[in-house]
Amino acid sequence: MDTYSILKKVRAQKPLIHHLTNWVTIYDCANIVKVFGASPVMAHAPEEAAEMTQMASSLVLNIGTLTVDFVEAMKLSVKAANKKGIPVILDVCGAGATQLRDKKCFELVDNFRIDIIKGNTSEIARIAGEKIQTKGVDSADVKNNLADLARGLSLKYKNTVVITGEKDIIADGKGHCTVKNGHAMMGQIVGTGCMAASVIGTFAAVEDNLKKAAMAALCCFGIAGELAAREATGPGSFKERLFDEVYNLNKEKIQKMQKVR
Repeated sequence: MDTYSILKKVRAQKPLIHHLTNWVTIYDCANIVKVFGASPVMAHAPEEAAEMTQMASSLVLNIGTLTVDFVEAMKLSVKAANKKGIPVILDVCGAGATQLRDKKCFELVDNFRIDIIKGNTSEIARIAGEKIQTKGVDSADVKNNLADLARGLSLKYKNTVVITGEKDIIADGKGHCTVKNGHAMMGQIVGTGCMAASVIGTFAAVEDNLKKAAMAALCCFGIAGELAAREATGPGSFKERLFDEVYNLNKEKIQKMQKVR
């Protein structure tokens, strides 16, 4: 897979990525999109959310800090995105933790076109119908075969499903692949999961093959994490270096380090 060619398209086209996202991580999501070369916008008000979506190249939703009113704004944006035909990425952050999160996730996936569902193992397991309790927004253990879980969910909704973790799994109706890039330090700071959804949305904005877009996104993000960890002395310096390494990604680094199967 020519991961670098998709990154080049992001940098050349500078797509507008509209977010209705997690208030805890919104600043980091905006920054990661910007350093990859795209343009982030976060318009949460229901009075303008759909209008902003009409200008965007993809829509990223994240229920990390959901309220009922916020999800209603998401629905307006998804409707606009579906009408325009741009990809919609839903990060089911915290699915399986509370009844409200589950209910609102299913309202979105059952009533609108969600092109990519992204979550950790227990979040995706819950959306796939498993009875599992997520530990807040941290993943719980899942005994099922994760590739089969992702593939089954993708077949149900005719979309692409991404399970992030030590090994990322990307599935669609034709099969699945794995990305093994990344570093354990990425799990030591809040927001890398949310940032991953934003990066996927950024790559999906320029690549029609959404499985390929997600693969390239997670590969580049993971490589930047590996490079950042080389000189970092802890989570603080790691986070600072992560943005720098994304900004400085090139063809040579990607081809040498990507671990996609």
